[in-house]
Amino acid sequence: MSTWRERERAIPVRTLLLAAAVAMLAAAVISIKDTLILVFLGVFLALVFEIPLRAFVRWTKWGRGISATILVLGSAAALAVLGLLLLVPLVGALRDFLKSLPDIVQQLRDSSELSWAGDSGAAENVQQGASNLSDSIPHAISSILGIAGNAFSTGLWLFTLLFLALFLLIDMERLRGVVRQVLMPVEAQRWLDTWERITQTVSRWAIGAIAIATIAGTVQGGTAWLLGSSYALALGLIAGFLDLIPNLGATIAGFILVPTILAEEGLTDALIMLAVVLVYQQVENNLLGPTIYGKAVNISPFFVILGVTIFGALLGVLGALVAVPVTASLQIVAIEVTRTRRAMVAEARAALEASPGGSGDAAAGSSAAAPP
Repeated sequence: MSTWRERERAIPVRTLLLAAAVAMLAAAVISIKDTLILVFLGVFLALVFEIPLRAFVRWTKWGRGISATILVLGSAAALAVLGLLLLVPLVGALRDFLKSLPDIVQQLRDSSELSWAGDSGAAENVQQGASNLSDSIPHAISSILGIAGNAFSTGLWLFTLLFLALFLLIDMERLRGVVRQVLMPVEAQRWLDTWERITQTVSRWAIGAIAIATIAGTVQGGTAWLLGSSYALALGLIAGFLDLIPNLGATIAGFILVPTILAEEGLTDALIMLAVVLVYQQVENNLLGPTIYGKAVNISPFFVILGVTIFGALLGVLGALVAVPVTASLQIVAIEVTRTRRAMVAEARAALEASPGGSGDAAAGSSAAAPP
């Protein structure tokens, strides 16, 4: 009896210790949240570069180390040059557009097509929101481009991210060898195949997303320019950026582009812009997406929206942008983890259906048991 009572008293102590350990672990994770985000982005960037690196190695016949260095640092240098050439005009155009938002909204309220909504509470809210956005974002952009930004911290963060991805790329094959050494052959091959599918998913998504976003921005921004919009560059930038957010981005872009053209050029040009947006969405959904992505991000729209919502809440805009490949990768892992269970269920169903009168007897029993 005393032994049982001692055990009864020990259980709450172990529970408290476990709860304390979990709380300490959660506090530690929160305290190093920024570092964990940096590591996550470094791993993600390495997976993005993995497939292009393999193609570069096959093409040049050089070693993996020198090829990874050339590819990663060369890409960083190219982006830096493009940033120096294009960042200021692009951001300037976006800032001018945002500053003009209150005037655009006022023009919409005064237009004959939307005069019925001019005095509504919704119109007032939109007007106020446009004013707030116009006041806040341009100042933030100026801070990023100007002296107010902490250039040293940003540079250190980017430097760490770049070399974290580079060193992981160089060590990727060695890490695969470690997996082969610590797991039994069948399990090792199973998880290496999962690793490969995740790599293909992330890398193909990144390349496809950049290509499709470029096409979206060019098509819709070019249409705005042909229609005479003075904000064509900013609208193209907005359309391309929002197109990176699956399912929702193109629709949100349409709600920005069409009213802007309506305020600037009138109803006819706005209808043309609307037609271009709708046609392009169909082309992207049915032709560009399946062709470029293939089966790399073959997940349901519900889980896409769920992933965008969750990762957007955790990581902000960055989380919304990487939600699709991360969700697809989690789906691959879930499928692999449940493979044995699904095989057992399928075997049990096959045995039940193969038994003499199994399914028929079960259906008959269910009918007999059901109340009239």
